[in-house]
Amino acid sequence: MAYDYDVIFIGSGHANWHGAVALKAAGKSVAIVEEGTVAGTCTNWGCNAKYLLDTPFDYIDGLEHYAGRGLKANAQVDWHELMEFKKEHITPMYLGMEALFANMGIDLLRGHGKLAGEHAVDVDGTTHTAEFIVIGVGETPNRRDIPGKELLHDSKDFLSIDPFPERVAFIGAGIISLEFASIAAKLGKKATVVHHNDRALKAWPKRFVDKLVAELGADGVEFAFGKNVVRAEQAGDGVLLSFEDGSSLEVDYVVDATGRSPKVAGLGLEDLGIEFSRKGIVVDDHLRTSVANVFATGDCIDKAIPKLTPTAEFESNYVAGQILGETDPICYPATPHLVFTLPRIAQAGVSVNAAEADPSAYRVEYAPFGTQVPFLAKFDAETEFAFVFAQESGALVGAALYGPDAGELINILSMIIDLKLTQADMRKMIFTFPGTAYGLLSTLIPMMA
Repeated sequence: MAYDYDVIFIGSGHANWHGAVALKAAGKSVAIVEEGTVAGTCTNWGCNAKYLLDTPFDYIDGLEHYAGRGLKANAQVDWHELMEFKKEHITPMYLGMEALFANMGIDLLRGHGKLAGEHAVDVDGTTHTAEFIVIGVGETPNRRDIPGKELLHDSKDFLSIDPFPERVAFIGAGIISLEFASIAAKLGKKATVVHHNDRALKAWPKRFVDKLVAELGADGVEFAFGKNVVRAEQAGDGVLLSFEDGSSLEVDYVVDATGRSPKVAGLGLEDLGIEFSRKGIVVDDHLRTSVANVFATGDCIDKAIPKLTPTAEFESNYVAGQILGETDPICYPATPHLVFTLPRIAQAGVSVNAAEADPSAYRVEYAPFGTQVPFLAKFDAETEFAFVFAQESGALVGAALYGPDAGELINILSMIIDLKLTQADMRKMIFTFPGTAYGLLSTLIPMMA
């Protein structure tokens, strides 16, 4: 049967466009369906914007550790100027992606894509056919179903806010809330993190999370643990949040950061019998749905691996390989995961939480690097490393880092884990000195098998 395309991708974010480019370069005819801004959340109002806005505060955090050690500078952030800079550099990025598609000959089909058959996609009433279909539509922010929910904002709103509110509340104590609260604190604003239980960042090492909560608290962030929001209402120019226990909190701005949900509605999955749940589309170990020629990738799939831009990109390239004839099931490497708080928390491989719950299989070694080698830790006394070793082999299988350079250092550890490097392997290498990376490796190597 002749199809309009070899492959149609529904969604243009990282979960799809990497694979689309690879397939087009391999000679396939490719189309991408997009109903919103090309390149998706991360490029336009997620990771890129967050990183640009966060970086000045990361610098300020580093400067603060040198206060009283010869550094007299008093750096300040002009939020309005920073926001204008973000608009200048981030807002046009989708245009570059559109140009890339056009230059490569990838057709961009504008509109809502819906499965119209095993080999067909309906785009606002026009049907296009393909041998393969790939769904990579991502997730959408949750919104609490409470009276006054229209007064709540999501992360996309926050990353474009100007001027910055004097009092801001974050509902949920997950990654987004703590990252944004770090920024608010450095700006000298009153930030309150509201959470229904007493455990922030539950997927991360409790030891490090407790340190982070304490450090953010010292910076002025307030934590309202054990508080369940039941109502939001206008209070003058602000918002009054009411809690289940009868207490309340008045702020100027509220971010609902209670998670994200896969955008599975309206895709026509039910019509083809493709299984999905609130966790996402069900796929096999080749990222195929129950319809063999229909794949799904990225945050919209039900998976245990962290839903991150790098994993979406990895899956996108994997699916391209499958369409080009590769047959191996997907095998995820150690996936580095970073929380852009101040200071940072990063982890990869077997988590500290999982390792400590299974001491017969793993041992965890902590290194208080910030007090052992203060100058290599850039005088952040709280910097700490955790290494997870397999009991039987002694191999490094996981790691978690707490400190200002955690985001870069975890990449080094991920490669050590994936390549299964031993102590003997590492001793054959030479590393630059001095530096935080050298300090990390010189701490790790004596512990390795």
